Amino acid sequence: MVAPSGQQAEAENRTLVEVRIAASAAQISAVRVVAADLAARQDFDLDAVSDLRMAVDEVCATLVSLATNGTMLSCQFLVGVNSIEVLAKVTVPRPIQVPQNTFGWRVLSTLTDEVHAISHDRDEDAGGRPSVAIRLGLRRERTHG
Repeated sequence: MVAPSGQQAEAENRTLVEVRIAASAAQISAVRVVAADLAARQDFDLDAVSDLRMAVDEVCATLVSLATNGTMLSCQFLVGVNSIEVLAKVTVPRPIQVPQNTFGWRVLSTLTDEVHAISHDRDEDAGGRPSVAIRLGLRRERTHG
């Protein structure tokens, strides 16, 4: 997901919500609460709300463990009538890849309809520093069990 502007999101009948917190495990609960609230407000069933909350928790925990000390975790939610897309991103000390051979990645793949890791050696949005991100999507009509 390339985050659309607020006007572009509205034109597509979607809402863009962004949360920025210190890249610290102690702050992750705030993002988890926002994710669950957004899904509940879109009338997702309780299982989907729980899946999104757990997936966002895993994404944030993974990225916080990779983040440069003292930086921010950005989490963007693109909320539509039948879907929620999440893009979470942190700056990292050196160019790296998000590990995808972990139990946590397997959990993400199970809880969501799509999940992708993104790495930038020089992220212009991060002042030219390297960054990593995880993008995930959850649809109202689940394609997996």
